[in-house]
Amino acid sequence: MEVKQIVAELDGEIARLKQARALLAGESGVRRKRGRPAGTTNAPKSARKRRLTPEGRKRISEALKRRWALRRKAAEKSAKAA
Repeated sequence: MEVKQIVAELDGEIARLKQARALLAGESGVRRKRGRPAGTTNAPKSARKRRLTPEGRKRISEALKRRWALRRKAAEKSAKAA
C-alpha cells in the first residue's frame, strides 16, 4: 500500500514539474483571448437614481443651518478673544 502511495505522489510531482516547465518555457497551452469574456453584454447595469424627498431635503437644510450658526458663534468668540 505504501509503494502505491509513493508512486502516486511521484506522478503528481512530475505533473506539477511539467506544468512549471511549460510555464517557464512559454508553452502554457492556455491562450487567453483579448477583450470581454464571452457571454457578457455591453449594456451597463441600470442604476436606480436616488431622489430626496421634500422632508429629507428640509432636514438636511435645517442641519446645515444649525452647523453654520455654531461656526459663526465660534468665529465670533475667537474674534472677541483676540
